[in-house]
Amino acid sequence: MVNIVGVVFLCGLSLISAAQLKDPEGDGVLLDFQRASQLRSLGLEIAGHLKDFPLDDSSVVESRVPTPDDLQCLSDMTALMAALQSGQYWALKMFDAWGSIPSGLLAGNMYDLGNFDECLGISKEIIPGRTIQGKYCFLSVSLGQVLGVNSAFLGTFKTATCFPASCSATHMNTFVGQMLKQLLNISIPSTALSISDSSCQTSESEPWDGLTIFMIVILSTMGTLVALFTLWDYCLVKNQDQLPAIVKIFSARVNSRALFRVVQANSNPNVIDCLHGIRCLSLVWVVFCHQYVMSLLSANINIFHAVAWEETPYASFILHGFFSVDSFFVLGGLLVALIALRLMDRTKGKLNVPLMYLHRLIRIVPLLAMAIVVSLKLMPLITSGPLFASGYTQKAMCERSWYWTLLFVNNYTNDKCLGHSWYLAVDMQMFLISPLLLIALYKWGKKAAAGIFVLIVLLSGCLFATMMVNKYSMVFKQFSLNAQRDVYYPTHTHAMPWLIGFLFGYFLHLNRGRKFKLHWAAVGLGWILCLAMIFTSIFALYPAAQWSGPALSTLAEAFYYTLTRVGWSMALCWVIFACMQGYGGLANSFLSSPLWQPLSRLSYSVYMWHMFFQEVNGRSMRTNSYFSDYRTMLNFWSTFGITLCFAFAMHLLIEAPFGGLDHFLGPKRKSPPVVKPKSQIDDNGPVNLEEPKVAAPAPAVY
Repeated sequence: MVNIVGVVFLCGLSLISAAQLKDPEGDGVLLDFQRASQLRSLGLEIAGHLKDFPLDDSSVVESRVPTPDDLQCLSDMTALMAALQSGQYWALKMFDAWGSIPSGLLAGNMYDLGNFDECLGISKEIIPGRTIQGKYCFLSVSLGQVLGVNSAFLGTFKTATCFPASCSATHMNTFVGQMLKQLLNISIPSTALSISDSSCQTSESEPWDGLTIFMIVILSTMGTLVALFTLWDYCLVKNQDQLPAIVKIFSARVNSRALFRVVQANSNPNVIDCLHGIRCLSLVWVVFCHQYVMSLLSANINIFHAVAWEETPYASFILHGFFSVDSFFVLGGLLVALIALRLMDRTKGKLNVPLMYLHRLIRIVPLLAMAIVVSLKLMPLITSGPLFASGYTQKAMCERSWYWTLLFVNNYTNDKCLGHSWYLAVDMQMFLISPLLLIALYKWGKKAAAGIFVLIVLLSGCLFATMMVNKYSMVFKQFSLNAQRDVYYPTHTHAMPWLIGFLFGYFLHLNRGRKFKLHWAAVGLGWILCLAMIFTSIFALYPAAQWSGPALSTLAEAFYYTLTRVGWSMALCWVIFACMQGYGGLANSFLSSPLWQPLSRLSYSVYMWHMFFQEVNGRSMRTNSYFSDYRTMLNFWSTFGITLCFAFAMHLLIEAPFGGLDHFLGPKRKSPPVVKPKSQIDDNGPVNLEEPKVAAPAPAVY
């Protein structure tokens, strides 16, 4: 999926046009509604007139010679008509499953989902060897064209239909058009009614292809290995300190203990405990914002309410949730610099770059690849619904360009399989150039740091110039997908937070073990500026979000997005610094709580799977929903809970076993290492800063 503003913009045009429907012209509107009410119970109206409808070849075929498929459809329609006239139960269900004109069109209700399961549950054997099954499809209706009126408030809606499965969308278009022409006694344009084959579903499931079988084999194999080595751990090993390495890699017992290990705060001077809380809060912010995306794209009875919702101060937290991305970039740059420079101190400047890259790849790629396969192939096996006809939303993109995602360059392509993985591409690209920056810092120190600072300034200028030259706007009511493509996704316009975190990591490395004595006034001023920056970033555009308010100039927006991208990162660095130096107070107590640690270690897996379940839950709904903050909150907690359970399972099956391959990488130690508490965050969770490996933060992404 995607950046919150970009996806919500897909609904923006309809919402903006909805704002123009507040003052309909009384008499004309009333007349149009009276005419529309003739079709309120569409399925029952057609069923009632079906007995008087002359059913022949022209009912399903126009201007061509009938084919065997045409004749089969005609035969099934004839059987349906006969069964309906005799009052047979299955025939009545065929039309009972239909939708109608949605109530609440003026509130944005564009769907009547009918009864999906009732339609697909129809299976009637007419004669031996011939069975009529139900086919569920959406009929797209333009009310204005159907009724022959030019009224702005009569938009296009989709309503459920149910026909014999032998009939194609073309057959159904012809039949429905002729029936409505007879019912309304008017000529209906062909563009006013349309049924697309892509919206149709039957109870028959598609046969498994090679990729589906491959997915099942891989998951079954990994599940078997985990089960066997877990039994080995439980039944054959009495001393946990003498576990073979292969058992440690696959044992669910060992990996669960590592995942749920809780270490007391301040137990190690090399640890930054507050990073756990920052990561988890950013992850929750990500999932919560994406829940609003799915809510706005669902079949809501009041979607136009989003127009008024967008003007509320609360909406600013959702529309500006993209700052959570900057938080993860800061953590990424900070930890790469801090851990790698500590390692280079011990190795006298040597850095095993291939091993560094390999470590990152085996931590990131297996779960990412499995997420692509599972989204494409597992989702159709575990869910269904009226809105799920075409399968996974980004199915077509994944099928034609999945490799761009695994090559971590999909942020520069139009096809983004697993849309939220664009962050992984940016983070990986910055990680790939990090050895150059690390070596420069180690050799030239502050001079190299000054060069990185200049690079930050230049990249900020690039972002500013991109917005000014193209006159881009990121404000909701003026937003464009081109702006998102050129301003939000590219690495060269989103690298500043990572580089700021990287420089901050270098600063912490230079001053490790040092306690800064700050006057209370300096501490207070630091927190005031920090909080001012945070609230300014979130609420500065609130006046411009008003639909009736003046548009923000391109210059003002360019300054806003350039400065807040830098300012938010610096504010986060202050929070980390204050917590480390003992000036965090309540913030440090909250962010450094040991309770964050398990979720922090699981954050990458949660990030990978949360949108999978949001789409499953959203597109499997059988009835219309209601858009509200409370309803979205309920959906968020249910989705988050299911995601946590599935993420834990995939952590044990995929993430932890492949991540355990680190044990076989690099030189072996001559003596057993001293067991130290792991509390610093790496790809899977904490990693002690003294460990001889280069780690990176788990990419939990917005």
